[in-house]
Order: sequence, then C-alpha cells, then structure tokens
Amino acid sequence: MYKVISVVGPTAVGKSKVAIELARRFNGEIINGDSVQVYRELNIGSAKIMEEEMMGIPHHLLDYVNVGEEYSVRHFQIDARNKIEEISEENKTPIICGGTGLYVKALLYDYEFVEMENDHNEYSDQSTEELYQRLLEVDPESTRSIHPNNRRRIVRALQLADSGNLKSRQEASQQHIQIYDSYIVGLTMDRELLKQRISMRVDQMMENGLLDEVTAINEKYDWDVKGLQGIGYKEFRDYFNGKNSLEKTVELIKTHTRQFAKRQYTWWNHQMPVNWYDVTEEGYLDRIFEDIGKWQNG
Repeated sequence: MYKVISVVGPTAVGKSKVAIELARRFNGEIINGDSVQVYRELNIGSAKIMEEEMMGIPHHLLDYVNVGEEYSVRHFQIDARNKIEEISEENKTPIICGGTGLYVKALLYDYEFVEMENDHNEYSDQSTEELYQRLLEVDPESTRSIHPNNRRRIVRALQLADSGNLKSRQEASQQHIQIYDSYIVGLTMDRELLKQRISMRVDQMMENGLLDEVTAINEKYDWDVKGLQGIGYKEFRDYFNGKNSLEKTVELIKTHTRQFAKRQYTWWNHQMPVNWYDVTEEGYLDRIFEDIGKWQNG
C-alpha cells in the first residue's frame, strides 16, 4: 500500500508553503488537489502557486486543462491515482495539496462513480427551480448536499435518479475505506485571524492584476463553463454584465471566500481523520515533521 501525505485546510491558511517544506524534507512531489487550480489561465484568482515559489519541487495536475474543458472529480481521481503510483514507484513521497474536500476524499478513499451520459438536453426546457423541485420529490435526501441554484449538480442527481441509482443511495453504499496508507495534515488558525488574512489576500489579488486576468478570460470563454464557477471568478459575471460595481464584486469575493473557509472546516472535521496543526504556534512545522516521521517508520 502506497504511503501518501495530504495537506488540507481552509483557503488562505498556507497549504502550499507547508507542502513544499514537506516535499523537501521527505523527498516528495506535489499533486494539486484544488478544483480551480487545475485549469490553465486561472492563476491570480485561484491563488495558484507561481513557478518561482515551487523551489524546484515538481507539481502535478496544476495548469492541467483548458478553462473550457470539462474536468470532473472522476477525472481527477483517475489522474491523481496514476500520479501517486508513478511518484511512489520512483521511491518518492506523493503529497496532495489542496482545499477541495471532495477531490481529496475521492482520491484517498474507495469512492466509486456511476458512469453517466453527458447529455442534459432532456432537462434544458426546465428552469433550475423546477428541476430542484423535481429532485425534492424523487430523491429528497440528495438535496441536503446540493445548493438549489447548482443546476449542474441537480441535473447529475436527476440523471442518477432516472437511471434507478439514487444519489443518496449511491453515497450511502460507499464503504469509506482508505485505499492508501495516508497521513492527513490539517492546517488551521484562529478564525478571526483567518478572516483578516482572507481579506488581505483578496486585496493583494486585485493589486496583482486579477481584474486584467478576468477581463482576458471574459473575452474568450462563456461564463457557464465549469472552470469559471470558482470563487474569485464567478463574482465578476455580474460586474461585466453591469449589475455590480467593482467594489461590490471584491466584497462578494471576500464574503464567499470566508463562507467557503467555514464549510471547509466542517467538511474536514466530518469526512476524514485530520491531524490538525495551528500555523500560528511556534514550532508547528517541526511537530509536523516529527509526527510524519513516526508515521513513515510505523
């Protein structure tokens, strides 16, 4: 069984920096576990690590697909598992780094996906609200994890229901068994401090040219493509449509990022065994090194 290290935690907590330090210490290579950073061109808004910050450590599944391409958690699961095997066979340590909980869990656990036809035409003449109401009727349990405005996930759940394989039943049947010998490093800090860091990071993104980045993307892609549904990008849709000011857009990014960070904490605490470390405590990195060393030799 391959040994895998994962670095998880809320956005803006400093996962990339720790992952690089772990890769240097334990002869590792990093596999991106962020659903937005997988796309090319989405750099500033996704807080993607820059090449000069990588310190020579190989990074995989970063800048991996074009914005207009469909890339699902199933695609990630296949590609990342192949990378884990490749890295491990070279006697190196695979290190997953990212805050997309479902990506990391689908990778580390016996998560199975039902192959579905990518045909949404039969649902195209119904509004998102109508589809959500229909899902409430046929598989109400699944709506607990699907936002009423997330048309793509609603359609996916309806496809499963119409095929006789309810989404809620499919998820309940998963055994949630880890398929790797994994050590999950969770990074945390005081919530108020994290909120401040998020606000400062968004301001820095704007100074670094986020508006220019999104303007270029707006000229090339439709706003409905999956790559532009991430925080830091989707908020600009109403800005370019003349519905929101730039100031309002920036505030929305900050609000959505704070809300996302809160959801991330909830996810990690309920979905997998995370070993938490407060990044504001002195010597936290040495403690991570020590604990992983014990795990590797155990």
